[in-house]
Amino acid sequence: MATRTTPQGTSAARDRLLRTASDLFYREGIHAVGVDRIIAEAGVTRATFYRHFPSKEDLVEAYLGEEDAGIRGAFAAAREMTEAPADLPGLVVEGLAADIAGRHTRGCPFINAAAEYPDPASGVRRTVASHRDWFRAELVDVLTNAGVDRPAERAGELVLLRDAAMVGGYLDGWDAVSEAFRTAAGRTLG
Repeated sequence: MATRTTPQGTSAARDRLLRTASDLFYREGIHAVGVDRIIAEAGVTRATFYRHFPSKEDLVEAYLGEEDAGIRGAFAAAREMTEAPADLPGLVVEGLAADIAGRHTRGCPFINAAAEYPDPASGVRRTVASHRDWFRAELVDVLTNAGVDRPAERAGELVLLRDAAMVGGYLDGWDAVSEAFRTAAGRTLG
């Protein structure tokens, strides 16, 4: 994750930059959006941009950090919705489905970013890898606590199903993949 940026909430200008960039990066692609456009649409100066984000890559890492925080928050909210660990995997699947249908209609921001940053040693790719490692581990934990057989194997399957559903939802529309995702996830959960 970005380590050279100012922490969230320390500046209204930083928050505007991040919101503007996040929207543009997700809708249009990271490399398609230049720093000048982000600065103009956020209504800040170039100096303000570089004070908060020493490079565009730092901004991209912060954008992915926000996406990561949103998914972590969704897992935490799902955990609060139920006291029964056996119910949590189903809530997670439904949460993933709702996210794909409503918020991430243009695919996975992590997959999209990885496609634009092919060097696995880049900060962006390390941020993507960190998120994916966390996501897989979180699924293993949820499935283990629910008593699902072979939780690591099943978590890997759910990661692949989510990836496929996000890409399929973008290419074919969520209505075309929704039932297949839920059915496959249900089989994976046993």
